[in-house]
This record gives sequence, C-alpha cells and structure tokens, in this order.
Amino acid sequence: MTERIASIVVNAVAITLICLLLFFAGTLWRLHDQFALGEEAFHRGDFAGAVAGYESAIHMYIPFNGTVERSAQQLWTIAEASERQGNITRALIAYRALRSSFYADRWLVTPGMDWIARCDARIAVLVPLQKDRYTWTFLHQQQHFRSSLSAGSARSV
Repeated sequence: MTERIASIVVNAVAITLICLLLFFAGTLWRLHDQFALGEEAFHRGDFAGAVAGYESAIHMYIPFNGTVERSAQQLWTIAEASERQGNITRALIAYRALRSSFYADRWLVTPGMDWIARCDARIAVLVPLQKDRYTWTFLHQQQHFRSSLSAGSARSV
C-alpha cells in the first residue's frame, strides 16, 4: 500500500514539475517574441507597435529576466523622445503603458516599483501641460471661427 502511495506522489510531483516547466517555457518564449516585435516596430518608427510590443513583453514578467528590464528601458526611451519632440500625448501614452504594465504584473509583490515612481513623476508634470495645450488649441480655434464668421458677415452686407 505504501509503495502505491509513494508511486502516486512521485507521479503527481513529476506531472506538476512538467506543467510548471511548460508554463515557464511558454511565458519565456512569449516574452522574447513580444520584445522582438517591439524592437522591429521601434526600428520601423511604428510608435503604436513598439509600445504594444514592449508593454506585452513586460506583461510576461519573469523575475530576474533582463528582457523585462530592457523592455521597460525602451518604453522609457520612447517616452523621453516623444517628450523632447513636444509630443506630450505620445509621451503620456508611453509612460502610462510602462506604469500599467508593472501594475498588471502584481502578485505577491509589485515588480518595477522604481519604474512606476519615475512614470508617476513624469505623468504629474505632463498632464497639466497637455491640458494647457488643449485649452490653448480650443481657444485659438474659437477665435479663428469667430473671425471667419465676422469676415463672412462683412462680405454678405
């Protein structure tokens, strides 16, 4: 009887280890695949594709894997470049993608807390600028619309 129980336990442990190994291997493969897609998109200049690839790679979080850190660094680079080019909307998209990717990886701990803090700081600076830009654009469009209306009224008289 004890021999049968021992056999069952050994088989259960072996099956569990094989399942965990397959899960780990699949996650690792998807992590590298998504990173490669992000790299391809980055080199093509495809902002949305690069952000999606790097973000997805971070979602495949495996502790102590350097690809996750490289994905985070690439997202940060994209965000900073967008910010330098004056494209606040794209910078915010990249910073928020980076931050939310690490929040999505939460389990016993939340990985990437240093990235989250850095993103929060940049987002806090950029959101008011984006609101100011929208306000300025809206007011400028209103002024242009009013001036075109008054010009049209003057012509019809």
